[in-house]
Amino acid sequence: MPLSASPVIRRVRLGAELRRLRHRESLTLEQVCGRLGWASTSKLSRIELGQSRPDLADVLDLLDVYSVPPGQREVLIVIARDAATGRGWSKALGEMGERQRAYAELEAGVARLVEYQPAVVPGLLQTPAYARLRVTAGAQLDDEVDVEADVRARLARQEVLCRPDPPHYTALLDERACDRGGTPVEVWREQLRYLLALADRPHVTIRLVARDAAPRGGIHPLTGFSHYAFSDPADPRTVLVETLTTDLRLMTEADVARYERLVDWLLAVALPVEETAALLARWAEPPVVPRPRAAPDVPVPDGR
Repeated sequence: MPLSASPVIRRVRLGAELRRLRHRESLTLEQVCGRLGWASTSKLSRIELGQSRPDLADVLDLLDVYSVPPGQREVLIVIARDAATGRGWSKALGEMGERQRAYAELEAGVARLVEYQPAVVPGLLQTPAYARLRVTAGAQLDDEVDVEADVRARLARQEVLCRPDPPHYTALLDERACDRGGTPVEVWREQLRYLLALADRPHVTIRLVARDAAPRGGIHPLTGFSHYAFSDPADPRTVLVETLTTDLRLMTEADVARYERLVDWLLAVALPVEETAALLARWAEPPVVPRPRAAPDVPVPDGR
């Protein structure tokens, strides 16, 4: 079920707009909640922080309190509806865990997505067999992981690249992310061939960062990260930084700008698309084993 906007981003955007309107009216949380008869300020605080899915009726009441004019009101109602989207859509996402759902909510409605991975192929590019190996490996640290459910979640997320208006997706892969390591050879080659097939799509760009590449100043990202930009320029650009146990969502202008500079430096040293494809194709093919030379004909001695 494709979405025109990311619900989580719209919640953050709506919260920031409502907080700005409250400050414009010089109202405290307590004063607003008192006028609306809300029992606690925590409800309004969570809405302003983008931490809860807003009820449209509550948003309309807030717009009344802040005396928002009709034109601005209609814009905010659209944002509120996008922010409230999620119940039917979340059901369609099925059994996604918290981390997979966080990625899916950001990917919904994204216009441009750049991912960097130093060690593994990103989830949006994984084959089912490769994804199963990765999830199984991670499950050794968390025995509550449902391997098959997680694999299905990754495959469901990949539908974002197949929607009618797919985002422009750029994957910057450290060369080590495509090393075979302990991956069974057929799973590894299938994954490399799948990368080549995806790279043929006009909206997908895959580039390798060579082992000896030196981004500006020798700065190498220590962890994978994803940068999201949305079609509405007022929706906050976002970076998700991957860690072992959770993912950090960065949305301040200063934080995002640093990662954008890092993306530019990685792009400057990454192999061109054509060279990347040539390397992947070479790695995906079985090595050519030379056939043994035939023994030369040896004349049989005349025993006479």
